[in-house]
Amino acid sequence: MPVGGIRPHDGVRRPARLVVRNGRIHTGDPARPAASAVAIADGVFTAVGDDATVAPHIGPDTRVVDALGRRVVPGLNDSHLHVIRGGLNYLLELRWDGVRSLRTALRMLREQAERTPKGQWVRVVGGWTGRQFAEKRLPTVSELNAAAPDTPVFVLHLYQSAILNRAAVEAVGFTRDTPNPPGGEIVRDFAGHPTGLLLAAPAAGLLYSTLAKGPVLGPEDQLGSTRHFLRELNRFGITSAIDAAGGFQNFPDNYAAVTELAERGELTVRIAYHLFPQTAGQELDDLRRWIGMVNPGDGDEWLRCNGAGENLAWSPADFENFSEPRPELAERAKAELEAAARLLLDNGWGFRLHATYDETIRQDLDVFEKIAADGGFPPGTRWLFDHAETVGQESLERIKALGGAVSVQNRMMFQGEAFIDRYGAERAETAPPIRAMRDTGLLVAAGTDATRVSSYNPWLSLAWLVTGRTIGGTGLYPATNRVDRTTALEMYTAAGAHLTGEADIKGTITEGKYGDLAILSADYFAVADDDISRIEALLTVAGGRIVHSAGEYENIAAPLPAISPAWSPVARFGGFQAESGGARQARAFAEAAADSEEQREWRERRGDFGNGPRPGPLEALNGCF
Repeated sequence: MPVGGIRPHDGVRRPARLVVRNGRIHTGDPARPAASAVAIADGVFTAVGDDATVAPHIGPDTRVVDALGRRVVPGLNDSHLHVIRGGLNYLLELRWDGVRSLRTALRMLREQAERTPKGQWVRVVGGWTGRQFAEKRLPTVSELNAAAPDTPVFVLHLYQSAILNRAAVEAVGFTRDTPNPPGGEIVRDFAGHPTGLLLAAPAAGLLYSTLAKGPVLGPEDQLGSTRHFLRELNRFGITSAIDAAGGFQNFPDNYAAVTELAERGELTVRIAYHLFPQTAGQELDDLRRWIGMVNPGDGDEWLRCNGAGENLAWSPADFENFSEPRPELAERAKAELEAAARLLLDNGWGFRLHATYDETIRQDLDVFEKIAADGGFPPGTRWLFDHAETVGQESLERIKALGGAVSVQNRMMFQGEAFIDRYGAERAETAPPIRAMRDTGLLVAAGTDATRVSSYNPWLSLAWLVTGRTIGGTGLYPATNRVDRTTALEMYTAAGAHLTGEADIKGTITEGKYGDLAILSADYFAVADDDISRIEALLTVAGGRIVHSAGEYENIAAPLPAISPAWSPVARFGGFQAESGGARQARAFAEAAADSEEQREWRERRGDFGNGPRPGPLEALNGCF
């Protein structure tokens, strides 16, 4: 089979495996932007048009799906998702994504603690922020202790902090004698004992290393966890993702689950993965070893290597904790980045690079331009910067000159208020400068950076691109830094395909490309801005396979194996918490009254900030310690 898995056309018309008709299809293809019907055979679109176009492709075994006039879009592609790591842990985690009140979140935590067997933890790891709650605050250590007096609880809040109950502090072995690691702080009481609050100051290493002390799933349950996570992504129309690797994701060990699922033919999301050196000081050794094991492009249409990153070395990395000052990079950062980049480029490897601040990006570009000046940066190399919240116009032009691209994520949707507190609302208006990136002529793809910061729900990210608002409703971007809905969708489909060198075989609904699409619960192009984030897929198709079905199409997709372990939070609560309009309204009225009274009593106990001075950095954590 050719690279990418596309089957050669032999001139024989085979009956379609699947036909979708009566849809309002946005193809993303400028040559044919709209259609009402498609046919898929051998995993690719074989006809795009109307009923007459697809009729000759219908055979006795063809499944014909009526889209019922609903909006149909190309399968979504998250260009920066920690899908492999997320899959290994999905069934262990209690998701607060989409939960609208802290009262509800704590009820969920209490129920899960009662279900969790001795020796296991309750983990809330990313995808939420206190700003999404009616109470506009984080939980306190006291509240975690009350909800789970005996079961260890670890709650990660963005890349900023973690809150542990008393049982978790004991489980990880923190005492008054435990030293603070570089870049992190174990907050202590007056006697020097850990309170349960951990701070990234500014690095998240303390948060991650503490989380890594918890129990893990066995190999078979990791397979099941990954399958359920991929189905959860399918729920929102995702059919492709670029895995950005990350800390505590070792190659090849932690890639075993997706590799086995690929060999079984059980992946439902196409994954292009990256490799990330894990240990400071041995980055070059890791990269050399991987260069001898795999090459970019190795794999097939479901699982393929896409290069190195999002770190090439540890010293050049900055940290996106906007509650802390921008970190100063070590003097050795340039030399270590140059050594890693030269090694990769000499061996034909592209890469992606984490960089939050323009100061970091300028320093990285100095290195790349030096390499390019002596012919070591071949034209056509696929490389990009991730995040780039404060990148400047001069840097954008330098990226363009070197043939680079950018991948942006909706981290500011979750951290925008913290950014405003430190840098001001005016600076936040172009953090990141999405329109300037595009106007410079750069390829700009979109994603989430889930699961430890933003939620994996792509419709939150699409809403952020279109509205420029945080999850708490704060307006960040003027119209001059927002994009229209068509552009946002292109950033979530075709742009990601360009980043993996697959633009000719996926990203649009075009004859000959992978048969990936989603029938949506609401018309993305017609709903109110506030309703974009509530969209889900009613039917998701990947390579002609129906991989998710709901609503009118419920039970069409093949069922997954039962959740294991049975006490998994997902078995009780599911993943992203979404409600119908009626349910949202009823719950909002009920919780508003209860939350108002609870919040009043809570503030009375602590002392209302009212119109007094703004709380300091630790006070702003709302009593976590």
